[in-house]
Amino acid sequence: MSFNIKAGLASVVLALSIGSVPSVYAAKSLSAAEPDWTGGVVTCRVLQYIMENEMGYKVKRVTMPAGTGVYEAISNGDLDFACESWPSYTPARLTFLTKFGGNGSVAYLGETGIIGGSGYFVPRYMVEGDAARGIKASAPNLKSYKDLNQYNDLFISMESGSKGNLIGCPVSAWECEDQKRLDLLGVDFNAQALGSEVAHWAEIQAKYKRGEPFLAYAWAPHWIHAALDLVEVELPVYNADKWPATNWDKDITYNYGSTTLENEHPKIAQLIKNQNLGNNQQAAMIYEIDVKKRDTEEVVDEWMKANKDIWMKWLP
Repeated sequence: MSFNIKAGLASVVLALSIGSVPSVYAAKSLSAAEPDWTGGVVTCRVLQYIMENEMGYKVKRVTMPAGTGVYEAISNGDLDFACESWPSYTPARLTFLTKFGGNGSVAYLGETGIIGGSGYFVPRYMVEGDAARGIKASAPNLKSYKDLNQYNDLFISMESGSKGNLIGCPVSAWECEDQKRLDLLGVDFNAQALGSEVAHWAEIQAKYKRGEPFLAYAWAPHWIHAALDLVEVELPVYNADKWPATNWDKDITYNYGSTTLENEHPKIAQLIKNQNLGNNQQAAMIYEIDVKKRDTEEVVDEWMKANKDIWMKWLP
């Protein structure tokens, strides 16, 4: 009996002593919020490749819709960093990041190198026709948002009733404010969110293949502009005081993370700040993943091995 008690006490002491000394692996572990669109995933996986293959870290990936929830998770200490925030889509930056006037509970970790643009697009065959496909121009005078109401009937769908339909920003957490923008601009359309990037592009491609009219939200860099011939519908020039009754601003995207990252993992923080992935480099990987349906890990690994001269310069 006394042996069992001693053995039990010994095991408790051993467990406590092990728990009190962080292991090498615990110290080398990080958690990252991975975006819910392919470009953002690519940006994150490139960093994660370096962390895991060059710096001895293990990164746990947590896929989350970009937005306020990610900032809150980082601020609360549940995540170490996140990749590729687009300023136009994240009003949370104004609350959390000192750079934008916030409380500093989340750290700004430098530009990614990706510069984004967003807008509303129609297929060129609507405006100019397509003789090869036997499609006549159905909206020859469509240039700006001011022209949309006169072509309302072309865009009516089952979801929009008597209104025209915008295939809008696919994920509500991205905070695109499509419906509010349409209403403020006097465009009598309904904004339809399909819930995922995959569903969004599938719907657009299906309509394009059938030669149907559509108005859709899209962004760049993205393979869709190489796959389909689209024309942007003019929106009012970006104005921070009037947004969302204007176009999006040019998005100089950035990475962000825990305020403790620089103290606890300074080389990781510096690597993230040093990242400089270009639009064309990212777009090439997006194309392989989304169009050719290749595995994300395979595509990123292939790019990393072929472009060591680019990313080695980011190492601290």
